[in-house]
Amino acid sequence: MQTPIVDFVEKYNQNQMVRFHMPGHKGRHYLGCEWADITEVCGADALYEAEGIIAESERNASELFGSGQTFYSTEGSSQCIRAMLYLALSRHTGDGRPTVLAARNVHKAFVYAAALLDFDVEWIWPEAEMKSLCSCAVSPKRIETMLQTSVKKPVAVYLTSPDYLGGQMDIHAIAEVCHREGVYLLVDNAHGAYLHFLKKAEHPLDLGADLCCDSAHKTFPVLTGGAYLHIHKNISEILGRKGKQAMALFGSTSPSYLILESLDLCNAYLSDGYRKKLNHTVEKIAEIKKRLQEHGWTLEMSDPLKITLCATREQSGKQLAEQLRSHRMECEYADEEYCVLMCTPDNTDEELESLCNLLLTMNGTAKKQPALMPAKAEQVRSIRQSVLAEYENISVKNALGRICASPAVGCPSAIPIAVSGERIGESAIQLFEHYGIDQIEVVCETDLIE
Repeated sequence: MQTPIVDFVEKYNQNQMVRFHMPGHKGRHYLGCEWADITEVCGADALYEAEGIIAESERNASELFGSGQTFYSTEGSSQCIRAMLYLALSRHTGDGRPTVLAARNVHKAFVYAAALLDFDVEWIWPEAEMKSLCSCAVSPKRIETMLQTSVKKPVAVYLTSPDYLGGQMDIHAIAEVCHREGVYLLVDNAHGAYLHFLKKAEHPLDLGADLCCDSAHKTFPVLTGGAYLHIHKNISEILGRKGKQAMALFGSTSPSYLILESLDLCNAYLSDGYRKKLNHTVEKIAEIKKRLQEHGWTLEMSDPLKITLCATREQSGKQLAEQLRSHRMECEYADEEYCVLMCTPDNTDEELESLCNLLLTMNGTAKKQPALMPAKAEQVRSIRQSVLAEYENISVKNALGRICASPAVGCPSAIPIAVSGERIGESAIQLFEHYGIDQIEVVCETDLIE
């Protein structure tokens, strides 16, 4: 597959152009990659008005994923999340603020999008016992019931799949429910860009999602910040013309050209034997999971490229991460209950074997997982009002009854316990303490006086 962006930059550098333009390094070597770091010079196209080489590269990506349209982001899935919500909300024709039906394990970028776009959220809570803040298992039937009984019909259903632990929802069945009820299905697929290239495609677009974001950098050899916004073929005629507008609304006017080049080069990577490499890695990981389970490890159900270890009787997830670190291995995420390992075809068989052999030297017998209470709470103010309000930072132990301002979460995994505008209750405080969060931003009492 052609790489028009990369080809242009290489030719530009070979021509030894004197750079009387941005960036300020002028292509000279400080990090070593400056020669490839250009701006929107003549012929380089412009990301949000793409008509040339960037548009060609995005069409290549769309062909690879089988989408109606695919747009590049150099600001991660966070930009794509905001853009796809904007696109879905553009179809709202009712009175008042629109509503989105969303599974509670959203990334905080979703909450900030609600503040920027001023929509309401009806939360879908996990149906089974809550084992982690990262997961929110919900059935198609539950979503159907909520769509049919909502006081104000949502414009869209929003899900995270795979979640941070690797859990996947039944996107195909949920998409059928959404389409019967006349609403869009939006999926944060940040961890699953590769799913389209499995022997049996499991990408949300393949399963019927209308809008979907992928973090290319999480599972592909793309520089951090590279991501995709996909629009399904069935609605690209309706929403596709607004795609660039949506991305430009939330993106910098100086997108990283290095990230664009890595996205462009990834098209060639995906079209040249990637499926074979991916499926070899998937089979290798499945074999390792089997060996670990036979040795006594308990693994959380996860997407094919994750190994999600449950904490053992001897070590918490964080302690497992420290143990791996002492052997020069770094995990993706760890908390008290889990240690999450993300793999790709760029992890060698030798690396995977070393990981497996190390784990086989440990006692993997799982400890009993605590039952976590979801932090269901009264929504006192809109998310927008609360994010923009005057706030103060207080101790969690003093937060009972206060109203959450900005979500108190780090990344990973960036999933809010209390959402902006909610009155903080006992269950939220228990979760804050469980996850080691001791400070929270709350709306100033003076801001509540009318």
